Amino acid sequence: MPKPQERGAEAASGGAPVGRISSTAPQIPGEPVNVPRLELSVEREAGAKASRQVVLEGELFRIGSHPVNDLILEDKLVSRFHCSIARTVFGFRLTDSGSLNGTRLAPGGQGGPQGVRIRDADLLLPECRIELGDSIVLVRDIGSVTEAAASAALSFGDLIGTSLPMRRLYDLLKRVARSDADVLIEGESGTGKELVATELVRRSTRAEAPLVIVDCGAISPSLIESELFGHVRGAFTGAVKDRAGAFESADGGTVFLDEIGELPLSMQPKLLRALAAREVRRIGDAKQRKVDVRVIAATNRRLEREVNSGRFREDLYYRLSVVTIRVPPLRERLDDLHNLVNAFLTDLDALDKADLFPADVIDEMKRHEWPGNVRELRNYVERRVVLGEGALRRSEDDTRSASPSGAPPSPSVDLELPFKDAKEVVIASFERAYLTALLSWADGNVSRAARKANLDRMYLHRLLQRHGLRRSGALAD
Repeated sequence: MPKPQERGAEAASGGAPVGRISSTAPQIPGEPVNVPRLELSVEREAGAKASRQVVLEGELFRIGSHPVNDLILEDKLVSRFHCSIARTVFGFRLTDSGSLNGTRLAPGGQGGPQGVRIRDADLLLPECRIELGDSIVLVRDIGSVTEAAASAALSFGDLIGTSLPMRRLYDLLKRVARSDADVLIEGESGTGKELVATELVRRSTRAEAPLVIVDCGAISPSLIESELFGHVRGAFTGAVKDRAGAFESADGGTVFLDEIGELPLSMQPKLLRALAAREVRRIGDAKQRKVDVRVIAATNRRLEREVNSGRFREDLYYRLSVVTIRVPPLRERLDDLHNLVNAFLTDLDALDKADLFPADVIDEMKRHEWPGNVRELRNYVERRVVLGEGALRRSEDDTRSASPSGAPPSPSVDLELPFKDAKEVVIASFERAYLTALLSWADGNVSRAARKANLDRMYLHRLLQRHGLRRSGALAD
């Protein structure tokens, strides 16, 4: 049975203390931060003419019908979390949060069915219109304002990077670490969410207390309640003795719930009650036990999208996200590539291999999409060190951009085969290539792969078996 990883002072869970940070990180001169500002004007709301504006400052703005959004629309066709606008290195990006009625770019302010429905898109500012439900919003870039200088640190504990997104992250982490608020860390796979959680704990008042890590995606749904809250002897088959769960083991310290988006829906009300009351009850026991814990959760899912789809409880989302931290993907901090490569070479005791990463190789790396983020980068560095060379695994976007026409490369055609047979060969080749890439992305987890590809899990199993990709022990549900 998978067990929570434990770190902390001697307690019920045991383990070594995380420890406090005593060293001073290297510094570089600070620089003023330009805080982006958008003006959102509601031109139509629920079919009626409207005239109201809101000026928003920051990196991420949310639009929807729920009161916590930055722009609230009282439109029955607008989802609770309808869409968001985020600042990226390329400008502003609009992303639909899995809304029921979709988000459209409204041509000429007319909206209606002739608008282009989008999942995500780079906005062509300084001005554009978007349609949500039966409402139209004008988005205008009104210029940035300059605020205090960004962090001058080159690193933040084990977090490495001098790019502006990372230094802004360091500033936020310093402030959050001093509080005792629960935290939700959002970011793509491989961005370093667990490192962020560890650095928060190291700088908190709970640094010498236990840190218990529970991977919600790696534990069977039938065992997750026991892992979190514990059980008494005889509570179920195999419960041969009393056992404390993660919350009890972390009493006085921190519980890190990794991949919280994978938590079964049936388990979410129980976690919500534990967070609200800071009390837990072991399976099979009538006694409630008070616990003093700080909860840090992390996910690579868009929980707002999960709330809209009914896969994640709205009240649990708010309970977890007292403070939300977004970890930038590697493609938004490519200036950190050189420092990250040097850090990985140091970890691998391979600084003598630095000549494998000259300027032209770093430039090529900056043109890569890095869908696996820092984890993919480390694997690439290690592969190049071991093999002496190694080509980047180009993403689909890279391949298309490399084609002069922007189209994907044409499949090879065997004219000696009848059309039907030739088509089946091409389809089989595509299916195998797609499934191989899909399993690599999901680290062999079939359930996760099925969600990504929007396939039924049993159908995906049959496809894997058909193409000989279902090796014993290689896959997990």
